[in-house]
Amino acid sequence: MGVPGWFSRGRTESERFDDAINASPRQRPDEFAEELALVGALRELGQAGDPDPATRARIRAEIEGRIGEPLPRRRWRPRMADLAAAGIALILGLGGLTLLLSRDALPGDALYSVKRAGEVTSLGLTFGDEAKAEKHLKFAANRVTELGRMSDASPSAYQTALHDFSGDVRAGVAELTELATTSGNRTRLTTLESWAQSQSRQLESEQADVPASALSDFRQARLLLDRVQQRSSALGSRLSCYQITTGTTDELGLLPARGACTQQPLPPGGSTPSSPPPVAGSSVPPTDSPLPVRSVSSPTLSNPGTPSPTPTSAEVPHPPAPPSVSPPITAPTPPRIPTRPAPPPVVSIPPLLPGLPPIVIG
Repeated sequence: MGVPGWFSRGRTESERFDDAINASPRQRPDEFAEELALVGALRELGQAGDPDPATRARIRAEIEGRIGEPLPRRRWRPRMADLAAAGIALILGLGGLTLLLSRDALPGDALYSVKRAGEVTSLGLTFGDEAKAEKHLKFAANRVTELGRMSDASPSAYQTALHDFSGDVRAGVAELTELATTSGNRTRLTTLESWAQSQSRQLESEQADVPASALSDFRQARLLLDRVQQRSSALGSRLSCYQITTGTTDELGLLPARGACTQQPLPPGGSTPSSPPPVAGSSVPPTDSPLPVRSVSSPTLSNPGTPSPTPTSAEVPHPPAPPSVSPPITAPTPPRIPTRPAPPPVVSIPPLLPGLPPIVIG
């Protein structure tokens, strides 16, 4: 097996350099004198950097002491911001849970006040007068529904429910009647009257379960619904009148006007007939109808002995004369006055010597 010459030569030099490093200083050849001197200097530098036995013992004792002791742990101390954030989160969580549990609360329960607070918050987050009025009527209908579920409630609970019902009815009706009379929307008043009738029937069905001490409040609620029906009907009947309301209000809103229903007057400069009616007995045909066509015989084709009939003025229709339209009158323009250029500024120089006049330029 042949080996290249350069590879054999390089291997021989490496082996000889290895033998020279491991040999004693006296037996080292002079071939690698510089390399062997560098290796010796590196060995001496490494031996000089070694710690002495005392330093090694001290380092070993310190390492063994640290390994035997437990590592110190940092104690966590809550900051004020963390405490505030935790408190807010706790309050929001409890509030949301309480509001969720209070959905089925009835008047007289411990969570009924929380339910009413949620309704007030929902009303405050509602935008638009019509939407708020509908919210009031929805809450009032909820009170009537809750009356049917209050079987063993106390008289004070019935009074609370009827009081909240009346408050929501007044607020909702006042806003809806104002919107209806302002925009002239009869549909809103009709819907309000139908709602009051349905709530009155439902409220009447719950009268048997109402305690005797709360019957006066119950009658006031029934009377309030009757007034809502009368108010919406009266306002609806006057929407086409010139005066719909008196301008004064009560607990249900605007009061309807009384007296005769005067229609709204027409605006000045109303529509006028485009053309006057035709005069009776006139023989002039209208301008839009075509004129009658009469056949006239030519004198060259007729018999020479027969005289041709001469048309009279009564037989020949005359077209109507076009209406005379006066030319537009233009406003006289005032005469134009020529403008003069602005005079140049006057420059006055005081006299240079006493007794001489000043110098004026311009």
